[in-house]
Amino acid sequence: MDKLTIGSFEEFEKYIGKELGVSGYLKITQEQINMFADATLDHQWIHTNPEKAKTESPFKNTIAHGYLTVSVMPYLWEQIADFKNVKMMVNYGIEKLKFNQAVVVNSELRMHASLISLKNLRGTTKAELKIVLEIKGQKKPALETNIIFLYIFE
Repeated sequence: MDKLTIGSFEEFEKYIGKELGVSGYLKITQEQINMFADATLDHQWIHTNPEKAKTESPFKNTIAHGYLTVSVMPYLWEQIADFKNVKMMVNYGIEKLKFNQAVVVNSELRMHASLISLKNLRGTTKAELKIVLEIKGQKKPALETNIIFLYIFE
């Protein structure tokens, strides 16, 4: 599927109830996990100690922080849709977030996005998207959620 180009509320509106697209894959490396641990001060061994994880973790390897998987969603979303004539975009909310499966180091994630609803709030576009983060080669996704972005078109 080609990347969408959206330049106005009216252009975005025609996608309500439809799948918007699928991103490319993003590999989650140990380096990313370690940097996220440093940024969030969450150095739990299941994320940052590969040797201990091999013997003591049920996953037999380190896993990404759940919130690391959440934090890559805007990056993956940009691979699906290109917004033109936007003065500003704001991450507004996350609803119904469910972590379905751990993301083992070196797994590859990609996003499936559908537009649930779109509202014009006095010139601000409120978009609610259904997101599924798929793990390459796995039946269960890493997570499912609804995310809400606010767009202010020029």
